[in-house]
Amino acid sequence: MDSADVVIVGGGAAGLAAAIASGERKGSQRIILLDGATALGAKILVSGGGRCNVTHDVVTAADFFGNRRIIKNVLAAWSVQQTIEWFAGMGVELKREATGKLFPVTDKARTVLHALLERCRVVGVEIRTGRRVSGIERSDGGFAVRSIGGAIHANAVILATGGRSLPKSGSDGSGYALARSLGHSLTPTAPGLVPLVLHETMFHQQLSGLSQDVTISTIVRGKPIDVRTGSLLWTHFGVSGPVVMDASRCWTWAHEQGDPADVYANLRPEWTADTARQWIMTQAEASPRKSLAKTLAFVLPERLAEAVCGHVEIDASKAAAQLPRDERERLVGALTRLPLPVTKDRGWNHAEVTAGGIPLEEINYRTMESRVVPGLYVIGEILDCDGRIGGYNFQWAWATGYLAGCAAVTSRRSDGPDRWNT
Repeated sequence: MDSADVVIVGGGAAGLAAAIASGERKGSQRIILLDGATALGAKILVSGGGRCNVTHDVVTAADFFGNRRIIKNVLAAWSVQQTIEWFAGMGVELKREATGKLFPVTDKARTVLHALLERCRVVGVEIRTGRRVSGIERSDGGFAVRSIGGAIHANAVILATGGRSLPKSGSDGSGYALARSLGHSLTPTAPGLVPLVLHETMFHQQLSGLSQDVTISTIVRGKPIDVRTGSLLWTHFGVSGPVVMDASRCWTWAHEQGDPADVYANLRPEWTADTARQWIMTQAEASPRKSLAKTLAFVLPERLAEAVCGHVEIDASKAAAQLPRDERERLVGALTRLPLPVTKDRGWNHAEVTAGGIPLEEINYRTMESRVVPGLYVIGEILDCDGRIGGYNFQWAWATGYLAGCAAVTSRRSDGPDRWNT
């Protein structure tokens, strides 16, 4: 049986970060990275519209779902500034955009992937592609890692297989079975950062391609659980855009649990119902003959204004001053609390991240070593931690990968109780 000191399973962002961190500290130790794909980094290449949103200028635990106490400690151990300097050391300069997102100055994701792979080569990490891992078993004080290329005995294993999002990239959820076979539990999973499909009776199709700032509220079992403001994109199937992608996790998670969830949009985020009502009355008084569509066009795209009026069965060509009270109230409701009839999400093929996964409580956050299986390290998206859109999930990948890579080659294993003290 072949042997290595550390075997990394998965060559995505977290796995490559772990490979580099361990390779830089390995001394005479042997590091092998296995991945089922024939070429690494598929998710890196498609992220950020092909530009790779490497991280965000400010990243806090509040930007994630999961155990935020643990997330906070992990993020504190590997900061955004360290990420910036780490990439600079690999020849990748990052630029900050107005949104706070950081991209490579080349605007090419391949720049990022090439740098990571080149660094792996320089530090002597052995990368073996086309080696999908089928099993990991405890063996001779370490592990037997089984793949299509045969078994490898490893003193330590870093599990970086990703979640279930974008399965064509290789993250098809197979890592969960590997972790569970070794004794880990699994929080139910659901698509995160995913567009939402609306009922065909909604007006989204006629607005396809139109974007605007809105406030999205998600109500689960009658209680508001998430409110956020940002850009919404109307599409032929429903809604997308940053604010929808961020809010989608709340709907998909509730749906996964069988809980009723409702989603509402305030089309003028700064307005309350009273503000909208007063504005309509003021406009009707100032320009009584102007049509309702033209009046609303002051604050909404005209196509949207007409669609909203039609949706609540109001004639958009009617003069604003002729709007009866009941119609005005329906319009106020549509402007400030428009129900978005979500029927489903677009599924794993369109999700950018996985909600749920291996509980963080089962991991030592200082090293990312399993509390269940000594010598096993668990990192990246396979963990029950998912961030919002904008580079946050990449920062989680770099941070967890770095911590695990360092620990896997430098720790001196002990069976004593101090091993997992936090």
